[in-house]
Amino acid sequence: MKLKDQCAIVTGAGQGIGAACVRRFVSEGAFVVMVDQDFGPAHRWLDSVQAQTRLITGSVTSQQAIDHALEAAALKGGPSILVNNAGITHAASFLDLDIADFDRVMEVNLRSYFRWGQAVARSMVKQSRGGSIINMSSVNAVLAIAEQVPYVISKGAVNQLTKVMALGLAPHNIRVNAIGPGTIATELAKQAVLGSEAARQKILSRTPLRRMGEPEEIASVAAFLASEDASYFTGQTLYPDGGRLALNYSVALE
Repeated sequence: MKLKDQCAIVTGAGQGIGAACVRRFVSEGAFVVMVDQDFGPAHRWLDSVQAQTRLITGSVTSQQAIDHALEAAALKGGPSILVNNAGITHAASFLDLDIADFDRVMEVNLRSYFRWGQAVARSMVKQSRGGSIINMSSVNAVLAIAEQVPYVISKGAVNQLTKVMALGLAPHNIRVNAIGPGTIATELAKQAVLGSEAARQKILSRTPLRRMGEPEEIASVAAFLASEDASYFTGQTLYPDGGRLALNYSVALE
């Protein structure tokens, strides 16, 4: 068990990639503080990890949620892992996008990553034992979707945030990396880019492996980055994307 006796905080932990990270971390021996504003979708599997988790219900934009998560982690010796995973989207053309919607997405997808990263890093420094911070980015940090303006901008900024955090925290033996998934079969993806069979086929035509990724596949990358197996990784963004970033044409589908 690669994460035995570790304490992790995972935001956006109620479903999708966050939930998969929780399950994987628990299987690797970690205690996980789960943060989400709605744990409704998670209830079908929470019983199986109850002994090794603590739920914090609240928005990642709330200082109270940060404080409560750190208090819960302190009972297990303090956080040694943070997964900044919470994220939202808002579809609108550039000309029609309302500034309030732009700010709302940036507040969750970028500003909360800074706030949680800073708060958890301060706790790690106080413990003097280092740690690993993982920010959830996207292939859309590099690519762009015209109707996903704030999402694309936020993920590009997450990559730069990851680098500057890695540089600033390296003297404290805190590693900071990001994961940039391609299209993963989550509720967020269904709402953002998989609204029809035509949309699904369009995504698959740009994915050399000809399938969407599964949340568990991203959780495997997170478990690697959180563990000592990645002890010389910092400031990096890893892209589990089915080959999408390497492709400059569409794949013919049978």
